[in-house]
Amino acid sequence: MKQRYFINFAYNGAAYCGWQIQPNGLSVQEVLTKALCIILRTDVEIVAAGRTDAGVHAGCMTAHFDFDGEFSEKLDLVCKLNSLLPKDISIKNIRKVKPDAHARFDAVSRCYEYHLILNKNVFLHNFAMRIYHSLDFELMNKAAETLFEYTDFTSFSKLHTDVKTNNCKISYAKWVQRDEQWIFTIEADRFLRNMVRAIVGTLLEVGRGKISIDDFKKIIEAKNRCYAGSSVPAKGLFLINVRYPEDIFLN
Repeated sequence: MKQRYFINFAYNGAAYCGWQIQPNGLSVQEVLTKALCIILRTDVEIVAAGRTDAGVHAGCMTAHFDFDGEFSEKLDLVCKLNSLLPKDISIKNIRKVKPDAHARFDAVSRCYEYHLILNKNVFLHNFAMRIYHSLDFELMNKAAETLFEYTDFTSFSKLHTDVKTNNCKISYAKWVQRDEQWIFTIEADRFLRNMVRAIVGTLLEVGRGKISIDDFKKIIEAKNRCYAGSSVPAKGLFLINVRYPEDIFLN
């Protein structure tokens, strides 16, 4: 009987067309799958907690795979994978889970960060959006709090997706300054395609005084992507955590 495993890993998404395998570009899923197949010497299918778009990073992504053999040491497999994988993908740990545990469907929540910088920084410019004008972050946080009042986020979703519902429950959304960066952290039970980047782009319009908090709420209520702000660049977006019920883990 095959054993199911959860694998936690991080990646710099700059060189990839996103998580999911695509016909016209290199994906994180393709690279990780090939590495696992080589080391385990069998075909392996990997299912992730979600899809990140081209250029988006992950500080901690989770995926599952099945394997009917035995690892002498989990740490040994982690080391072997990290030796084989390119420098922009790093395995953190591998854990046994229940046979029916699912990386996507069992996730309780996902958490993202979006990073802004206000000044030129040679060490951060590849991982943050630079802003050239002043922003009212206090007002932006007041607007972010209104996200808790809604569940339908069609206005922040990429058009023509194949999801059955645009409903999400946001549990946390806040801007915080961390050294030279302003970081927006948002957590929800699920996210729509392009949702975080569209929310950030619209909050920036609040911060610049282009729209009011009431306008922000009306944009959500319109359920129309055309009313929301532009999506911010992918390079500033990080998936930082995926939470699961503890009882699905076997070790």
